[in-house]
Amino acid sequence: MNIRDLEYLVALAEFRHFRRAADACHVSQPTLSGQIRKLEDELGVMLLERTSRKVLFTQAGLLLVEQARTVLREVKVLKEMASQQGETMSGPLHIGLIPTLGPYLLPHIIPMLHQTFPKLEMYLHEAQTHQLLAQLDSGKLDCAILALVKESESFIEVPLFDEPMKLAVYSDHPWAGRDRVAMAELSGEKLLMLEDGHCLRDQAMGFCFQAGADEDTHFRATSLETLRNMVAAGSGITLLPSLAVPNERQRDGVSYMQCSKPEPKRTIALVYRPGSPLRSRYEQLAEAIKDHMQPMFDTALKQAV
Repeated sequence: MNIRDLEYLVALAEFRHFRRAADACHVSQPTLSGQIRKLEDELGVMLLERTSRKVLFTQAGLLLVEQARTVLREVKVLKEMASQQGETMSGPLHIGLIPTLGPYLLPHIIPMLHQTFPKLEMYLHEAQTHQLLAQLDSGKLDCAILALVKESESFIEVPLFDEPMKLAVYSDHPWAGRDRVAMAELSGEKLLMLEDGHCLRDQAMGFCFQAGADEDTHFRATSLETLRNMVAAGSGITLLPSLAVPNERQRDGVSYMQCSKPEPKRTIALVYRPGSPLRSRYEQLAEAIKDHMQPMFDTALKQAV
């Protein structure tokens, strides 16, 4: 048994799918499957039920997955303690980001981070919130940048900025020429939403339900760009996070406007494991991102008033 075998086991428990787990571990599916079988032979227990087309763990398998997660966390702590012997802001750093944030935030912060911390080797991983938190808990990730949710409360949360959401409507919509819409005006409207699994979906729906709006159940998007294209095609309206919105009020058949009373927003934060020896590294990283991004939102706020 080795650490890599435990990583395969935890990945399979996380994805419940051999191919996706193998892709996450950067190995072939036969390699991962073979190592799981060898682990079963070595331990003398069945970890999986192979009579089903689904990945189902036995009771013994579930217990070993939890223990494997504990071992991997301790291994991560050991590596972090060793990293402390060198410079704080040097060496590898695995950062997770959610899909509704990563493509829009990274162009703003990566050049700055490379310049500020030139000895830091950053590896970026994109996944949905529940996957990022599982990878953070197991030690696969060092930290994650995401929108705060209840599930992240067990980690150390360092708020970076509040990101407003804007209303996106098609060019022929009656509101297309407006600069601002009160949330109460959405009462009775149906909005296009992301599919299940995206935390932005739950956050946006919370604001919509509060305003008396509902979800258009005829379509659920896999990404923000799909949502934007559906709006441009005249299929509906939606809320988009401001980092995903262009500077122009109208572009490519979509009009964007401020929402108010209340302004829908989500809190973006950097999260990491409690007790990590590299706390100083994560706090410095968060401070650099916060200092870089906050003026941008302050300027947008002044322009909106």
